[in-house]
Parts: sequence; C-alpha cells; structure tokens
Amino acid sequence: MVTIDILKEFGANTEEALARCLDNEEFYLKLVDMGVHDEKYDQLGEQLRAGDLDNAFETCHALKGVLANLALGPIGEVADEMTELLRSRTEADYLSLYSRLIEERQRLLSMMD
Repeated sequence: MVTIDILKEFGANTEEALARCLDNEEFYLKLVDMGVHDEKYDQLGEQLRAGDLDNAFETCHALKGVLANLALGPIGEVADEMTELLRSRTEADYLSLYSRLIEERQRLLSMMD
C-alpha cells in the first residue's frame, strides 16, 4: 500500500503533487497507484524493441506527463530524458534508458508492497 511517507522516501515531491490534487491525499494516492501500474510502461518497451520511435515518443511523452503531475521524480527524470532524446531522434541506447525507467518503477512498487 502506498503512503505519503513511502513516496517521500522514494523521492517524490508530495507537497507539489498534493497541491495539484487540492490536498486530497486519498485521491493523490489513488492516482499514484494508477500511474505506476499504467500499461504504457509495457507498450513503451514493445515499441522500443520494435524500433518504433514515433510511437515510443508518444507513449513516453504521455508517461512523462503523468509522472510529472504525480511528482514521482526518480521515475519522471528518466522518462523526461528519454522523451527529449526520442523527440529529437537522437541516437541513444533507448533500451538501457527503458531498463532504468523500469528499475525505478520497480523500486517504488517494492516499497509499496
């Protein structure tokens, strides 16, 4: 179960995110749970493995927005970096970045158990 204390320990800016949710902690925690279980993580991996950078950009950009609104910094920072590289089609090791994204997500999920 996710709590504000767990999110703070993870590195989330809970004050910022709670302000976006009008200080409704229950609503924020529900959104966090939905955000870390989003199917877009799997879609992004499939798109990157297929070399579909156009759709990978769209998916990563959507994840970046969710993570930014939830102020989940450690995951969001990786999504932000990947989004900008995909936007400019910079040659990069996208699967390595994706692995970092999934590792940060998994770290939060394990803290939530």
